[in-house]
Amino acid sequence: MEYVFAILVGLLMSASIYLMLSKKLVRVLMGIAILGNAVNLLIFTSGRLTRSVPPFIPEGSYLPLEQTANPLPQALVLTAIVISFSFLAYFLVLGYRAYQELGTDDVLEMRVAEPKGEEKPPLGY
Repeated sequence: MEYVFAILVGLLMSASIYLMLSKKLVRVLMGIAILGNAVNLLIFTSGRLTRSVPPFIPEGSYLPLEQTANPLPQALVLTAIVISFSFLAYFLVLGYRAYQELGTDDVLEMRVAEPKGEEKPPLGY
């Protein structure tokens, strides 16, 4: 079962890299969102997928009596979901504001620091 998730993580990573290499800002932002989901799935899958096994140790014992789920990847994924959502919300606002200021969502046309037609700075001394 875990090999299916490994293939899914690979597909999501490749799709996100493809989108992040695009010239359009909206595609770049979608690639960042998909990359966050792929990393979350990778962390979740690394904690082993066990079905209906609680991450609890019975009262009175120091070691689990049977196989238990690892709660650490689950806690990391919950934290990463919140962080990636806030990261994406910030970039959506930043991209929308850049579109309002510059009038384009093409990354190559957003050349405020290095406008076209000006001479290049010296490359050496």
